[in-house]
Amino acid sequence: MAYPDTFEGFAVFDPSPATWSTVKKFEFKPKPFEAHDVDIRINTCSICGSDVHSASNGWRKPNAHYPLVVGHEIVGRVVRVGAAVTDFKPGDRVGVGAQAQACLKCKLCKSHNEIYCPKLVHTFGGVYHNEDGSTTFSNGGYSNYARINDYFVFHIPPELTDAEAAPMLCAGVTTFSPLVRNIPKELPQGQLRPRVGIVGLGGLGMMGIQWAHALGCETTVFSRSSRKCADARKLGADHFIATAEDKDWVRKVEFSLDLIICTANSTQNFDLDTYLRALVVGGKWVNVGLPEAPFSVSPRSFMANACFMGGSHLGSHVEMVRMFKLAVEKGVRAWTDKIPISAQGVKEGLERCRDHRCRYRVALTDFDDAFPGRV
Repeated sequence: MAYPDTFEGFAVFDPSPATWSTVKKFEFKPKPFEAHDVDIRINTCSICGSDVHSASNGWRKPNAHYPLVVGHEIVGRVVRVGAAVTDFKPGDRVGVGAQAQACLKCKLCKSHNEIYCPKLVHTFGGVYHNEDGSTTFSNGGYSNYARINDYFVFHIPPELTDAEAAPMLCAGVTTFSPLVRNIPKELPQGQLRPRVGIVGLGGLGMMGIQWAHALGCETTVFSRSSRKCADARKLGADHFIATAEDKDWVRKVEFSLDLIICTANSTQNFDLDTYLRALVVGGKWVNVGLPEAPFSVSPRSFMANACFMGGSHLGSHVEMVRMFKLAVEKGVRAWTDKIPISAQGVKEGLERCRDHRCRYRVALTDFDDAFPGRV
């Protein structure tokens, strides 16, 4: 069998420590093609931290399903559209993020909160409940094709290359959404700009710093060491704090930040109680990173400045469109290292992502070489 009946991707078969990054080609059956579906010939897929957690089952999901093709920062060309699709045509350059479907009928979907829809289907690792009554397991973007509901497909601006755009489809909108939803609209007298902190400089932080700067915020970046200070400045940071090198760092920012976006991917030696002291009274801490171990925090830390702590998941369709517009207007670009996709390339990319050896995303490229003869 071949397209459109089956797709092919590089799949993880065993998430155990010795084999989690070892992939091999795997033929799988996509969901049935429906009226609102778009088929995409994938050209680039960047590697998200979620790919690593899912490939290794680091989140210890009891229902984790293997073989699994990960990847949800996808850019490619449309090759087929359903009968109800009006915004796309074959040949269009488009992108897909971490969400592939929602009901689009509930109160959450109708209020541009489809990212919280109870019937959400993630681009990989989810389950489609199809119109014909069948179910299909979703596989991701380390593949020759993707089949996605048209509401979750986006035009890619011509000003962005595939590799520059791909990380925006997850890391980009995941940091953009909590910023535009939580940056204060009114500032205290004498304060000229919102004051935002970004914790961590990896794939998420790389995007969050640029969005905060583009949105006019005074931006402070927190990292464990000073190794990434120069990069943070280039990305738009006004201030940089190396928390492991400056034991009194909190005194420089105590009660000063309106909002902190935490992109950290590890809770090891992470002093959340101290971080919360950096917030103004009533300030917000929003978590977008998904570490494999929980944070530890004292209830007293919330009482010290009446701060709020919450999280944010991806971003809405409306926010994705707005984000790409801002990227073009303000010159925001993802920083990526490119690796041609292959079994060895995927392994290298996943391990570099896990070990923080990329600057600051790996983009898998050269899909035509890995999947010859595509339509």
